Amino acid sequence: MQTPAPSAFREMLKLLRPYWLPLALATLLGILGGAAITALLATINYGLHSEGGMSAALLLGFAGLCAVALIGSIISDRGTNYVGQHVIASLRKDLGSKIIAAPIEQIERYRSHRLIPVLTHDIDTISDFAFAFAPLAVALTTTLGCLGYLAWLSPPMFLATAVAIVVGSAVQYVARAKGIKGFFEARDKEDELQKHYRAIAEGAKELRISRPRRFQHYSERLQGTADEICDIQLRSINLFNVAKGFGSTLFFIVIGVALAYQSLWPSTDQATLSGFILVLLYMKGPLEGLIGQLPVVTRAQVAFRRIAELSVRFSSPEPNLLLADDGRKPLDFQSIELRDLAYHYPTDDGSRGFGVGPLNLKVSRGETLFIAGENGCGKTTMIKLLLGLYTPRGGELLLNGQPVGDANRDDYRQLFTTIFADYFLFEDLLKGSQDIPAEAGRYLERLEIAHKVSLQGQEFSTTDLSTGQRKRLALVQAWLEKRPVLVFDEWAADQDPEFRRIFYTELLPELRAQGKTLIVISHDDRYFDVADRLLRMSAGQIVEIAEPRAKAPRGGSGMAMH
Repeated sequence: MQTPAPSAFREMLKLLRPYWLPLALATLLGILGGAAITALLATINYGLHSEGGMSAALLLGFAGLCAVALIGSIISDRGTNYVGQHVIASLRKDLGSKIIAAPIEQIERYRSHRLIPVLTHDIDTISDFAFAFAPLAVALTTTLGCLGYLAWLSPPMFLATAVAIVVGSAVQYVARAKGIKGFFEARDKEDELQKHYRAIAEGAKELRISRPRRFQHYSERLQGTADEICDIQLRSINLFNVAKGFGSTLFFIVIGVALAYQSLWPSTDQATLSGFILVLLYMKGPLEGLIGQLPVVTRAQVAFRRIAELSVRFSSPEPNLLLADDGRKPLDFQSIELRDLAYHYPTDDGSRGFGVGPLNLKVSRGETLFIAGENGCGKTTMIKLLLGLYTPRGGELLLNGQPVGDANRDDYRQLFTTIFADYFLFEDLLKGSQDIPAEAGRYLERLEIAHKVSLQGQEFSTTDLSTGQRKRLALVQAWLEKRPVLVFDEWAADQDPEFRRIFYTELLPELRAQGKTLIVISHDDRYFDVADRLLRMSAGQIVEIAEPRAKAPRGGSGMAMH
């Protein structure tokens, strides 16, 4: 049963809780500044109708109120900026830590076209709201202060104003209720748009080759989704604009009522009437500011909801996954064993997805193991189980005869360096030995890419290479990490025939001579004799484990790497 997402309001309070003190001070100072503005309006009205003009005491009080309003506004804005920047930084770090610590199955199922907009668009929306929080509080305080002053000046006219505000607020509520549905719908469409953008970037070659596909993707997918978002946003924001215009007109209607009230009751004091109109005209600005920020608040509500959903999805971090170095030593490795290991992929409807196992296999230190089988037979899934990336649904994973579990799974994974078929190539090297630049240079030469790539500090000069060359660069990183077990998932598939030969007949033997344990997923049957053992899979099962006989050497051993 899926855990319900926490409310947007609760998520907002959780974010603001660590900064409640500066936020409270900023809000209180903003409120004080708003109250000072209301008092300034009363002072201005009093001075306009005072027979003796502005006295020295009144001028001094006026100056003091100006200072309070100015200082309150400045400090409030500074406090809001401080809280806003820290809230956004905390949010980014918190979401980043949740994603990096989430079980790999969750990350694989949550598509990147849904993940990236939360980390960019939604956080930017929260940022806009965070910076508007204190000004909203000031505008609200100023409006309430003005209403209190109006009630003191003339209860009957205040009653007319209150009725107008209630009517205007009702219109705003209806507009906001309809508008928020539109914002939620538009936000869902933005995930879809992100998917279309990815297709443009990752499918650029295919879109140029296939004109019908290009026409369809641009006109129906991308253009259609962009137009839908535009239409939805226009409708939603126009609702707010109509309500805003209606509320603005109500102010002048109230002023008209006040003037009519004076005509009906000529005894109304001129100071009261002018003060009432003066405050109404001033209050129009803060109140319209509140109303104008409703779309920001509404979008923030949508963003908080999406962030809350993401937080719930990644709320179960992988146990004992380190995010900082605690200096622990690497584990010893003699053997890895899969004992009746089984796994099946979860599905949205709860049914049993594709699975592998039970698998039984033992890999010894220094061994070269090849894994073969048709596409989709479960080779990569088995590798992910062996690497400890997937938590098995049954059986045991053993290191040196001892079970690998939650307590030591992260330590166990540090034995491996992997290059998956869908690998990600990092642009920098791990910090470490002083010999890294020299070693990297030798490896780049050995893999015949030194003419295109060099090491600049801890970073490669470029990763803008062909697919095969990028895999060679990934192999350089694997060499430099100096892990005891190297796993290659179809590494040679993107290499030219000559370099494929070099990989199997020179590079793998060199690595084996260094004492490395090698696990290679491969379809290159002409080189299977390089392996100590050949494992074949079919339909999620190990169907054969053979020991190919050694054949005559195919060529020179090349330059040994140490």
